[in-house]
This record gives sequence, structure tokens and C-alpha cells, in this order.
Amino acid sequence: FLHFNEFRQQVMGKAGSKLKQEQLKSLAQQTYFTEKEIKQWYKGFVRDCPNGMLTEAGFQKIYKQFFPQGDPSDFASFVFKVFDENKDGAIEFHEFIRALSITSRGNLDEKLHWAFKLYDLDNDGFITRDEMLSIVDSIYKMVGSSVKIPDEESTPEKRVDRIFRMMDKNNDAQLTLEEFKEGAKADPSIVHALSLYEGLSS
Repeated sequence: FLHFNEFRQQVMGKAGSKLKQEQLKSLAQQTYFTEKEIKQWYKGFVRDCPNGMLTEAGFQKIYKQFFPQGDPSDFASFVFKVFDENKDGAIEFHEFIRALSITSRGNLDEKLHWAFKLYDLDNDGFITRDEMLSIVDSIYKMVGSSVKIPDEESTPEKRVDRIFRMMDKNNDAQLTLEEFKEGAKADPSIVHALSLYEGLSS
């Protein structure tokens, strides 16, 4: 999927105003990026978003450049909602860099927690079949015909059934964060199958 360096090239640029030193220090402490890297990201962010806000439409546009064979708009919208921490309908730079830090450089626990938030569409602390189906369906639409999908996962429904069989230990038709993490760690192919954080990973 959309790899970290390619995404960086899309968002980074040469122009732009500067971050205040205290903001820079704070973001370097909150993320896995150096101050120098944050400055570079900021230049590109300001170049592409002069008003300091990345809109949902702008976010979708980035994904569309990488998935011309499919329709990534739904998946991009789901990812956008996780990036948009304060839910104001736009991604500000501090939200952007914090999310990118986790998806590209976070440890497995951090990435899985972030992925859980992506799948838990109503933020109630559980992933239902319908929620997972919404995300998986959006991934299938996004990759289109560019990825060969095995027969046992030829539809989003089949993939979700397989994931729930492996992860839903108490068979209550919903996944807790712990079930989700344990299932993903016990079977690395599930991490791959879920396409957890490949949207912005290195």
C-alpha cells in the first residue's frame, strides 16, 4: 500500500513557514521523529495546506494518486477520522505528525492500538463484524484489481469471517482491544490480512 517514503514525497516540499521552537521540541518529545525531520514534514504540510489544515478531500486525493486502479475514498475517510484527533473535520499538523509517527515508527502495540481505533468506528471500545466489514470492504475497493486475493478471502465477508474465527475468543460477535491485539500477535498473517497500518507505513 501507500509507503512511508512515497507519502512523504507527496506531502513534503521546500517552502513554508517555520514552527515555533517550543512546538518543535514538544512534537519531537511526543513522536519518533527528530526536530529536523519534523521541520521537513512541516514545510511540505504548509506547502500543500497553506491554511494549516488538511481536509478530508485533500487526504482522499493523496490516496487516489497511489490507487488509480481502485477507489480509495472510503478507506481514506476512515483513516482521516483517526488522524483528526479533535474531530473538527480537518487534520492540523500536530495531529498529522503524531499519527504518522505511530503508523510509520511505532512499536507493534502502538500500531495495533491505532488500528483498533480505525476499526472501532463508533468508538465504543469494541469492533463489531459490521464495523470490520466496512473497513475491509473499503480496502477491497481501494486495491481494486491490483492485488491478487486468495480464494478463501475472495470477498470482504470471507475475510471478516476468518478474522473473527481467529480473534473472537468468547464468541460474542465483537472484539475487545485485548482480543484484537492477541489475535494479531498470535498470527502475523492476520496483521497483514487486516492491512492494519500499511496505509502509511515504512
